Parts: sequence; structure tokens; C-alpha cells
Amino acid sequence: MITFLSDFGDRDGFVGIVKGVLLTRCPEARIVDLSHDIPPQDVTCGALVLASGVGHFPPGTVHLAVVDPGVGGERRPIAVVTPDFVLVGPDNGLLSLAVHGRADRRVYHLDRTEHVPPAAGRTFHARDVFGPFAAMIASGTPPDRVGTEVDALETLSLPVPRRVEHVLEAQIIYVDRFGNLVSNVEPTHLADFRGQDLSVSIRGVQIAGISTHYAAVREGRPLVLWNSWGRLEIAVRNDSAARHLRARMGDRITVAVRDRRA
Repeated sequence: MITFLSDFGDRDGFVGIVKGVLLTRCPEARIVDLSHDIPPQDVTCGALVLASGVGHFPPGTVHLAVVDPGVGGERRPIAVVTPDFVLVGPDNGLLSLAVHGRADRRVYHLDRTEHVPPAAGRTFHARDVFGPFAAMIASGTPPDRVGTEVDALETLSLPVPRRVEHVLEAQIIYVDRFGNLVSNVEPTHLADFRGQDLSVSIRGVQIAGISTHYAAVREGRPLVLWNSWGRLEIAVRNDSAARHLRARMGDRITVAVRDRRA
């Protein structure tokens, strides 16, 4: 199985062309589109979506991910191999969140150019570089036959919430197609907070408590909940929180609670 994530959209034929390359080199492949609606050149959004998906596919799945503003430049094509899955894409941080904290991952610089088409261009590496390598690995070629093992990969640094007394200062790092606002707050950041005492503020609006699901409030009302990625999310029932609150990625939020020791 091969999954495919990109910022190509569905207008220009790029996605279909890459799938053609994958199937030519690995005819038995089953290809799943993880997403092609990543905002153009937005490596962080691509990394978040990729990380959210890799744990939900069969062992041995090859995940091809291409959000590559540096195409044709100095960044390396890499494969990241774990006991559960393989990632193939540019070494620009895109693959890093999916293997964050994993000591069992191995990184290969895909430098065996004899496997790249002779007429490979410098503007469509998904077709000419990443696709062929992903297909070869999916068809059983060992990674050390197509690349050289290296020590590290480029990593993304997501903003980390900052605790100031009894307030957590955080921010929105992703907005999904429903307009839900995903923050950089994870449960560990609120480990010593009591949920019933919590309130979240964004753009002058204060939302009390953490709900368990979207239907926990009346239609059109904002709420806060833990989403399927395990992150604190601000939503509006049956509406777009981004539009309703005039919010966007990078906006600051505060989470205020009473300390257990208070």
C-alpha cells in the first residue's frame, strides 16, 4: 500500500501523473490519497496531516509525501524507515512530525541516481524522484539498495505553549476545511489543570470548559474539545470557527485555569 500526500490540488493533473509512475513501477500497489489540499508550500500543514494519518494504515505502508518549496535545490530526497511504515519525501521537515520521538527510525538519503529517469527534471521531483523510489520500496527493494543511511533528518519546530502562572499561552497551528481551529496544546500541557475550571480565550471571546463532542452545545455556539489528533481545538457547532471568530493560523489563544494547589 502507498499513501500519497501533496499540495498539488486536483486541477493540473500532477496527482494523476505521479500515480501513473507509481503503478508503472509497482503495478500491484494500492494507492490511497491522504490529502492533496495542503496549502501550497505549507510544509507545517503537510507535516501535521501526515503525522495524523500514518498510524491508521497497515504495517509496511509506504507514505509518499511531497510539499516541496525547495524542489530542485539543495534539500535531500529521503526515506525514513520504521518497523511500522516508510516515509518518502523531501528532507525539509515534512516527514519529521510523523516520526517525532521514535528512536527506531532510520534515515536514508535517496542518492542512487541510476534509479532516476535519465531525463528527470528539476521541477517535478514527485514524478521523477520521490515517486520512483517510493514505488521501488513498496515493491520490496530494501532502502539500502536505493539510498545511503544518514544520521539525521531536518525537523520542524512547532511552537510550544508557554505557562505564565495559571495561564497557558498558545496558538492556532492548523485550520481544517470545516473552519475548526487546531491549537498546539496537548493533554500533557494541561496535566496539572482541572478541566472544569478551564476557559479558552481567542480574539476577545472566552469559552468555558472542555466539551466532549461537537453537539455538546447549541448550534452556532463556540466550544473547545480534544480533537482526533489529540490537540485542543476550538470549533463552532455546525459553523466555521475561523469565520465566526475571524481567526486564522498563528492567532494567539490563552488557556486560563485555577491551579490545583490554589
